[in-house]
Amino acid sequence: MTYTLAPSAAQAPAQDPARFLRLVLRVDSVSTAVMGVVLVAAAVPLGSATGMPVAFAVAFGIFQIGGAASLALIAGYPVIPPALARTVVAVNAVCAVGCVVIAFADFVPLNGFGVVFLLIGALIVTVYTALQYTGLRRMTAAAA
Repeated sequence: MTYTLAPSAAQAPAQDPARFLRLVLRVDSVSTAVMGVVLVAAAVPLGSATGMPVAFAVAFGIFQIGGAASLALIAGYPVIPPALARTVVAVNAVCAVGCVVIAFADFVPLNGFGVVFLLIGALIVTVYTALQYTGLRRMTAAAA
């Protein structure tokens, strides 16, 4: 009797060309959902610490929870449409720029910690954007 450690090529499951993109979308979804819940649930103490108005924190948190649900939905598609993946990259890029603009444009009366809070958020979203773009490139290259 012989045993093999790896399945033969005929038995190996097909490699998902969107595997990396799916992973990044799922991680982004979870972290965005957590941040959205924190913004909604702790709007008052967070507002005191950052200068962020409670209504803004709650609205921003609800926006993030919706975005997290969208990311999870997209990650679960059997085949991720490239146009949808490009939309995710574009929306994340706009959100990163929006955080920087809000941090410095006096639209929201942030204190120093509030500015740092938004800039850290912008940095995190920028990293997700770059990773999702990389995943999109890998997915489309595998399909070609």
